[in-house]
Amino acid sequence: MEHRPLGRSGLLIAPLVFGGNVFGWTVDEPSAFRLLDRFVDSGLNAIDTADVYSRWVPGNQGGESETIIGNWLKRSPARRDRIVLITKVGAAPGADGKGLSAKSIAAGVEASLKRLRTERIDLYLSHRPDAATPIEETLGAYDALIRAGKVRAVGGSNSTAAGLREALDTAAAKRLPRYEVEQPEYNLYEQDRFEGPLRDLCIARGVGVIVYYSLASGFLSGKYRSKADLKGARSGGVEKYLNQRGLRILGALDAVARAHGAKPAEVALAWLIAREGVTAPIASATNADQVDSLVRATQLELSPQEIASLTAASD
Repeated sequence: MEHRPLGRSGLLIAPLVFGGNVFGWTVDEPSAFRLLDRFVDSGLNAIDTADVYSRWVPGNQGGESETIIGNWLKRSPARRDRIVLITKVGAAPGADGKGLSAKSIAAGVEASLKRLRTERIDLYLSHRPDAATPIEETLGAYDALIRAGKVRAVGGSNSTAAGLREALDTAAAKRLPRYEVEQPEYNLYEQDRFEGPLRDLCIARGVGVIVYYSLASGFLSGKYRSKADLKGARSGGVEKYLNQRGLRILGALDAVARAHGAKPAEVALAWLIAREGVTAPIASATNADQVDSLVRATQLELSPQEIASLTAASD
């Protein structure tokens, strides 16, 4: 399976990343172990999580996803060197009320390492920009972690083009670690947050791109086609896609899926994998069949005409 570089970090990932946001939410620990085993055994190797997953679930505090992944790694320690482990900091204010201050990052990484039961995080991301903290302070904190061997590479998430440019320029000017990866929202329905200046910057500066909401909260799976379908824990964010444009996109996905004997979700992910500037999409799974579907998406080759038809449907 082809592996792609994450910026200039030296890290290589297969063209699809497992989204660990479902762990401790719609997937319990025993099920997560089985899914992760199946995912890694298929040849895929990157797992994405964050210190705040899944605190939105009643009774959770955040860190549940990292804890489950850490317990999986403890059970199968040989798998640690086979995976690229990605987590994030800064979505919630730290002890000093800031998300990406040196103090918040220093405390956050120790908590994540403990939950993940590992000595290093392969890719550590700023979960969202923190206007209260100078970027030089944030990059300086990351520099200390890299020098200590606790983190291999760093990146950003939810950045604007201007914010990412500032981070890259500051890193170069101050000889600090640069953001090797950006993690924006991007899918067949939602394209404006990545395409344009941000994508151009990532391509020009050699920044890897791992995109989230790859299936638009499950809408692009084709599971939701009317308001009557809005059931289940993850359906709350789907209603906004149920409009003429969304249904047109589903129609295009259906047509390409039929031509390949594939599922609409596999086509939507294959479209992302083929997009210029995208290193890999993130997608989650809650059962073995869905993991197998993720693998098939990485093997699906769309023709230029099929890619064009999907892109046109989303205009």
